[in-house]
Amino acid sequence: MEFRKLIERRYSVRAYRPDPVPAQALAAVLDAARLAPTAANRQAFRLIVVKTRGREEELKRVYGKDWFVQPPLVIAVCGLPGENWVRRDGRNYVDVDAAIVMDHLILAAADAGLGTCWIGAFDPQAAREVLGLPPEAEPIAFTPLGYPADEPRPKKRKALEEIVRYERW
Repeated sequence: MEFRKLIERRYSVRAYRPDPVPAQALAAVLDAARLAPTAANRQAFRLIVVKTRGREEELKRVYGKDWFVQPPLVIAVCGLPGENWVRRDGRNYVDVDAAIVMDHLILAAADAGLGTCWIGAFDPQAAREVLGLPPEAEPIAFTPLGYPADEPRPKKRKALEEIVRYERW
């Protein structure tokens, strides 16, 4: 799909069909995340793919909305702060890198006709327990992954003039 149409079409899906995600589509989505640029190309992240069937109540401890567990899959993006690039002032770029990875993943999903919803308001302790994360891994974002059962609403975005400032050349 043409990129502009893709970014206009992608939306936060909050209703999913139970239809399975084909293995080839899942592989393409995960590979897009793998190809995401990361600081110093450290790739200090891990993707955890969770099948929702039979784990609904457990996963709802992470994020309590029913639609979170409607699709067949949920994906977690976890950062590895100890392996990540750190700026001279001590700023660890683990959150930035994970955000880029998630963005690639959700755009690839939209390109494949799949729905996602970026979840940041989850319970990190429950995520650690449910996913069995080691101490060095930090859960950063989740998304359900499946076929949408809803329709996008019109996007509300600020005008460019409100968000862009040009320095004098």
